[in-house]
Amino acid sequence: MPSGFKGQFNHSIDAKGRLIIPTKLRGGLGNSFVLTKGLDGCLYGYPNDEWENFEENLRKISNSNKNGRKLKEYFVAGAIDCEFDTQGRIIIPSYLRDAANLKKDVAIIGNIEKIEIWDVDTWEARKTSIEEDMDSIIDEMSDLGVIF
Repeated sequence: MPSGFKGQFNHSIDAKGRLIIPTKLRGGLGNSFVLTKGLDGCLYGYPNDEWENFEENLRKISNSNKNGRKLKEYFVAGAIDCEFDTQGRIIIPSYLRDAANLKKDVAIIGNIEKIEIWDVDTWEARKTSIEEDMDSIIDEMSDLGVIF
C-alpha cells in the first residue's frame, strides 16, 4: 500500500488565485485531482482514485434522504478538477477560496488519503486546539479500537 499524504507546507495564493502545491504532495495527486469544500473550514484535495471511492460512498446514500442530499450537494456541487501548470500551481476559484476563507497565506497539509488547504491562521488555531485536546481524543479513539 502506498504511503499516504503527510506533512505541513506553508505557501501563498497569488492575486490570480494560483497556489503552488509542494512537490512532496504533488506526486500522490497525479496529473489532475479533485478539489472541493472540506469540513471545519478547509478545502479537500483528493487524488482521482480516492475521489472515486468517496463518490461511490455518496452514491450509496438514497436521494430520498434529505440530509444525504445535502451532504452530496455540499461536497459535489463545488468540486472541480484541478490540473497543475508547468510551475506546479493550481487555480483555486474564488468561491472555494471564500468557502475556506483563504486570503493569502495558507497551510497545505497531508491527511493520509487527501490534502487539506487551510487559511494559515485558522490552521494554527485548530492545531493548538487539537494539541490541547489530545488526551481526550486518544482516549476516545482507543475506545473505538484505534491503537497508538
